[in-house]
Parts: sequence; C-alpha cells; structure tokens
Amino acid sequence: MALKGRLKDFGITQLLNLVNLARKTGTLYLESPEGKAFLCFRQGKLIYSALRGEEKNLLTLLQEASKLTPNQVQIIESNMAGKADRDIAMMLVQAGHIKQRDVASSMHQYVSDQMYHIFSWQEGTFRFEPGSLPIQGKMTVSIALENVIMEGSRRLKEWERLQDEVPDLDVPLKFAERPTTPLRDINLTVEEWRVISFVNPQNTIRRIAQSNNMSEFQIRKIAYRLLQAGLVEFVHAPRQAVVHVKGDALGRKGKEQDKKAVAKPVAQRRPAVKRGLIHKLIDRIREL
Repeated sequence: MALKGRLKDFGITQLLNLVNLARKTGTLYLESPEGKAFLCFRQGKLIYSALRGEEKNLLTLLQEASKLTPNQVQIIESNMAGKADRDIAMMLVQAGHIKQRDVASSMHQYVSDQMYHIFSWQEGTFRFEPGSLPIQGKMTVSIALENVIMEGSRRLKEWERLQDEVPDLDVPLKFAERPTTPLRDINLTVEEWRVISFVNPQNTIRRIAQSNNMSEFQIRKIAYRLLQAGLVEFVHAPRQAVVHVKGDALGRKGKEQDKKAVAKPVAQRRPAVKRGLIHKLIDRIREL
C-alpha cells in the first residue's frame, strides 16, 4: 500500500529522513508545479533519481564529463542501439574505452544533482511505492541519505544567500576598471575561467550560464566569487525587487521555469512536524 501526502505538510527533507530511518526499498514519486521526479531507494540508500522528461543516458553523461567525444558517442549509439545503459557500460569498460570509476563518478554526480534539484519544492504531492524499482537496465549508485540531506540543506541555504548577492541574472558583467586583485594572483577553477572568457557588456549572466551549460546555482556562485575578488562588476545595478527562483535551480541545467517569488510571512511557513507524528510515519513506512 502506497504512502501519499502533500509536500506542504511533509517536506522533502522529512521524507528522506523517514526512508533513511526505516531503511526502506521503493520509489518516491513527486509532483510539483516545478516538475515531476522519482527517487529510488534500496535499504534506505539512494540508488537513482530523475526528473521526468529530462533523464540523461550514460553516453550523454560520459560526453559531458569529457570521457567520450561526440564522434565516439555517435558510433556507440549506432552500434548499440536499443541496449540498456548497464550493457553499454560493461562493453565500454571491457573494451578499455573508459574506466569503471569514470562510470561510477558520472552516475554518482548525476543522481546527486538530480536529487538536489527538488530540495526547494514546497508545493505538490508525494507517493511512496514500497518495493517498486522501475530502473531495469539503468546504472545505479548507492548514496547514504545522511550525506544527501546535509548537502541539500547546505545548498538550499547557500542558494538563498546567493539570490541576495546576485539577484538578477539578466544584467551583464564587465571587467573591473581597477581590479582590487590582479588576475594572476587568484586561483580560478576551470569553470570560473570559462565564465571569465564570456565576460563582456553584451553578455548577461544568464546568457553566460546558458553558453556554459550551467545551472542558476552554479553561475550565481561563480559570479559572486568573481565580484568578491574585484575582477568583475555589474554593468548596471541589478534589479532588487524581482528575484527569479526555480524549483530546481540548485542544480539542473536546461529548461527555464522561472517564477516570481517573495519571502513567505512567518505565519505561512511550513510548521514544524511534531516528533510523535514522525515516529508514527516511520512505523507506517516500516509496515509497507
């Protein structure tokens, strides 16, 4: 028997805690104005997660990680059409095209990022189907939910701070006329150098993100670091009145589903769930 409810009454973090504490195997289905997702668990560990309509196959992930070239992907797809990701991974590893750790790393990153997308979802419904794992042929991982919950909560807090520091993605950046720190004295990551290469008064922050296949979370974080270092500055003052928020802005690259959002009054925020109710729900999940 499925466990159903509303996200406004019982949030993502609380649901993950329940699955973790009850060490359940099954799939959690989520429907929200921001999208649909499903999360698969085995013995309380996250093994797969995906946003409906935006799943990526293994070859795409390996190409994005620069483990395969576009030409290699095209050849493999033509030779192994219809094959499951698990079979493709086995063939690639056995043939020496990639290493097992490359597959594991790409899948771990993908599943984790997909999971983090949903942490800000507050509206919608959930349904937990015990024992159901609709992932035949897919590559899976095993991620401790304690780590997912801690990192997801951290990203959510950081996301809120970054929205205050970089509130408008539709403003361009330019190099500071008098940088406070010489560029040669700053250690930049590969991603930060990529962003630097796109900085000019014609490119908005949003356009830079799209050109580099970055999420709003990633581009805000990098833009904030460059602004703090005094390397770049806004071409004009960013708008403060409107903040673009995406339910999946903590990680997803792709479709824009922006919404105007304002901070909820204290009276409208989700009330804390009583400890007794949590224990009852844990017992309920264990009985499923």
